Amino acid sequence: MNIPMVDLEGQYLTLKDEIDGALLQALSETRFILGPNVQAFEQETADYLGVKHAVGVASGTDALHLALRAIDISPGDEVITTPFTFIATAEAISYIGATPVFVDIDPYTFNIDIDKVAAAITDRTRAVIPVHLFGQPADMDALAALCAAKNLLIVEDCAQSFGAHVNGRMTGSLGTLGAFSFFPSKNLGCYGDGGLITTNYDEHANELRILRNHGSRERYHHNVIGYNSRLDELQAVILRIKLKHIDEYNTQRRRVALHYSEGLADTGIQTPFEDGKGLHVYHQYTLLHEKRDDIMKALQAKNIACAVYYPIPLHKQDVYVDSYRDLELPVTDAVSAKCFSLPVYPELEDEKIDAIVDVIKEAL
Repeated sequence: MNIPMVDLEGQYLTLKDEIDGALLQALSETRFILGPNVQAFEQETADYLGVKHAVGVASGTDALHLALRAIDISPGDEVITTPFTFIATAEAISYIGATPVFVDIDPYTFNIDIDKVAAAITDRTRAVIPVHLFGQPADMDALAALCAAKNLLIVEDCAQSFGAHVNGRMTGSLGTLGAFSFFPSKNLGCYGDGGLITTNYDEHANELRILRNHGSRERYHHNVIGYNSRLDELQAVILRIKLKHIDEYNTQRRRVALHYSEGLADTGIQTPFEDGKGLHVYHQYTLLHEKRDDIMKALQAKNIACAVYYPIPLHKQDVYVDSYRDLELPVTDAVSAKCFSLPVYPELEDEKIDAIVDVIKEAL
């Protein structure tokens, strides 16, 4: 038995003829920079997500960075976010010269704790970056109400939540801007790096299109210092095809998650908690248990992939630890010490899920 964390080859083979044909067509047209597929994907994604604008960029990290630039976050500003996420969330704040303010997380959803956000606001706070972690939307109703009252902006980190929604409104449409990643393992992934920024504000969208293209509104006329951060035309080809299947992919991810949770119900493991405030699309299926390391060793012995997201919270990473030595985030620390993730992808068969569950039960 050999079960990977994600089966990119299996998914490609189901779409091979369509993807190969579309790539060959794009190659024959030779319009590789901000070409017709990028433009079409931006419109199709905006329509799917229910937003006015979608701006393709080179990566999810760039999406966060340029989103903060577009809303004029500056050195000296504070941006509140979670420490239990991939480092790109905080990197984007640091790129600007602003200060990441880490607050603790909810012990069940692992998303940012809105009460802790409220307590961390100062006169230097300009924005909040909630991460829709592992595919479950953060508590956006409460956060939006808080930010409206305090005149703060919201940049949603949607890297793991494409297709998730709250009361029918998609993540990426719930804040000032939304930042998406299309890293290959994402729910909607391309075959390299790619990203997208969403917004309903014309002025932000216009600024983003300038920033991603060397600060240029008109060729060879540069208005600001910008970046070379354009979504690749060939990646857009792949994303357009996979976008048509995203709802089914997410439905199948939820099938996998439910099957796991049913099988592990009586083991004492904390399985993923859905708070009922939004649709969880299970980018990761993440568990908590004191015997995490024993369980992972048992899985690895059977050639079953597993991983820890995230073993070191951001406030304890080498790059940040000197600035946050006195910061105490007990829930984050406890979750990092006990969390582990199992394979979850649309093509994962029920019998393999059962086999994984059996290995875990034997390990306990």
